[in-house]
Amino acid sequence: MVTQSHVEDIQLPGSAGTLALIRLDNHEDKRPNTLGPGSLIAFGEAVSAQYSRAESGEISALGVTGKPGVFAAGADIVSARELSETQHGIALAELGHTVFNLLEDFPLPTFGFINGSALGGGLEVALPADYRTVSASTQAIGLPEAFLGLVPGWGGIYRLPKLIGPEAAAHVIFVNALNNNKTLNGTKAFEIGIADALFEDSSFEQESLEWAAKILSDDDDASAALAEHRTHESDGDAWSRAVKTAEESVAAKTGASAPGPLRALEIFRQVPHNSRDEDRELEVDALGVLLVSHEFKNVVYGFMELVQKRAKKPAGVPQVRPRSVRRVGVVGAGLMASQLALVFAQQLRVPVVISDIDQERVDRGLSYIAEQNAKQVKKGRLTQDQADSLTGLVTGSTDKSVYADADFVIEAVFEEIGVKKQVFAELEEIVSPETILATNTSSLSVTEMAADLKHPERVIGFHFFNPVQVMPLVEIARTSQTAEEPIATAFDLAATLRKTPVLTKDTTAFVVNRLLLRLMAEVQKAFDHGTDARTADEALKPLGLPMSPFELLAMVGLPVAQHVTESLNNSYGDRFYVSPNVQSLIEHDVTEVWSTDESGAKHIKDSTLELMNFGDSPKSSEQVLTIVLEALAEEIGLMLKDEVVASPKDIDLCMILGAGWPFHRGGITPYLDQQGISQRVNGSTFHG
Repeated sequence: MVTQSHVEDIQLPGSAGTLALIRLDNHEDKRPNTLGPGSLIAFGEAVSAQYSRAESGEISALGVTGKPGVFAAGADIVSARELSETQHGIALAELGHTVFNLLEDFPLPTFGFINGSALGGGLEVALPADYRTVSASTQAIGLPEAFLGLVPGWGGIYRLPKLIGPEAAAHVIFVNALNNNKTLNGTKAFEIGIADALFEDSSFEQESLEWAAKILSDDDDASAALAEHRTHESDGDAWSRAVKTAEESVAAKTGASAPGPLRALEIFRQVPHNSRDEDRELEVDALGVLLVSHEFKNVVYGFMELVQKRAKKPAGVPQVRPRSVRRVGVVGAGLMASQLALVFAQQLRVPVVISDIDQERVDRGLSYIAEQNAKQVKKGRLTQDQADSLTGLVTGSTDKSVYADADFVIEAVFEEIGVKKQVFAELEEIVSPETILATNTSSLSVTEMAADLKHPERVIGFHFFNPVQVMPLVEIARTSQTAEEPIATAFDLAATLRKTPVLTKDTTAFVVNRLLLRLMAEVQKAFDHGTDARTADEALKPLGLPMSPFELLAMVGLPVAQHVTESLNNSYGDRFYVSPNVQSLIEHDVTEVWSTDESGAKHIKDSTLELMNFGDSPKSSEQVLTIVLEALAEEIGLMLKDEVVASPKDIDLCMILGAGWPFHRGGITPYLDQQGISQRVNGSTFHG
């Protein structure tokens, strides 16, 4: 699909003359403007055609804007994924530079009127212009290439630091991009200097043209405001700080395992020393290689195929009307339960009631909710009235009779099957026959929880990840008896909560925890059998996971991890190694394997080592990595055979959203295919 570049002449106010305005438009209402070879050529031809008009005095300026709501959403990465030869990637990069340099070198003043989303190559369209305005309603501005396994390859790495300073540019190019593709809104883009003026959406184009006329007429007030707005530090110290920020972001988010961010970092370091042509050569070479890399194709699969498509059309949604949820009950008032109550109140805006065994616990839960809303007021995300309203939606009690008129009740009590069965038995005597009963269990059998109920068909697993407000995944676990309405309601509810639901069979630990605990068990086994702690814990570093196994163990909590591992061991046997060393640490109230000294260096305390026993069969880091990957391939193969989920895509989506599996690895199943491990372990690949 080609985004066309239509040129129209606009008479500017006063005596400022004629502005030739290029309007980018692909003439598709439901699809944003994107930039492929045809679109770039069309834009380049439109700019080139204005050179003779500029020289003859026919026009006084050149401008670029988009169609309603969209400036340009970047390169057409879905089509770019089909590139198979480096020379084609290089040609695409060269084309972008040639076209955007035409705009930068234009003999008259140029303007970029950013009227909507401007991402990646879309933002790079506006950067060569002399001046930029932005609509206050714009919600997505940024350079997401590092997130996508690429580099801003059409001049973005070079131009952005010169425009807004290296430190702000480091945040846009690296910190924001690698923070799950965080973007800027119009106001923030103006504040950091990407845009020179900010106007409301309703009058954006007209006000932008009036502002352009003032700039062209050397209006004193406009010129003074512009000069003040464009001040930023760009000396050597600022560049040193910016490079450090970029390096730390890349190391923290990818473990230095993703080639795209590393190439972007390499180019960014050289910007203060390079000319435009020298930067062009670096960007072109990098983009040529990266566009045909496994990592880029992996990111497109993970981001476009999974997060953008499958997450929006999940498998297994019943074709029945979901139940309307007008009142929610949360059994429990601990941290997890309080987080659940807060999210339900924030997103559903319906009454939510929590309960616990004594008033002190209930009050702590309500206080937590009030404190979280107060924090949003301090951050400017809520007004005080909005916070008070949200806090008021959540009430508490020690009497479960408060759930009598709830449409949906979820339990988040102690992870012990007897306790949960008792909770459900009590609820069934209180709630209506239509009320859906859900459990937030991470590892226990939903089937067993419902076994003694009169209506087991209304019970469903609805598993959130901690922290609830941040983690996007919800595992919806169905039993063999779960009716269609509770499943449909769970999907509808998850979407309303702005979560991504994945339907799973009711099996121990569902998807994410089953795979994470298999991974952690293999690393722990290697450690217990004599592998050096650092070797065992850092063996998975090449994968670029957000945490090492021992760090994850400490975050989850040793007792919780051990309990889930025991549940998995009971269900699946010795594939899930239950560590006696972890049990010893738990019994002696030790909460972590690693301790840190004042400098932040990791070590194991002598007192911790004394509590553990080790074998004499050490493994190398390469051996540990291979063992773990083979174990994961085996476990995924068994899960698919047992139809825990509908497709390998669901496992990939779960691991990306629930475990932080890196996008540049493309989902766990294609990675295991690419490494030849799934074929070796299971006799076939997960994907054809």
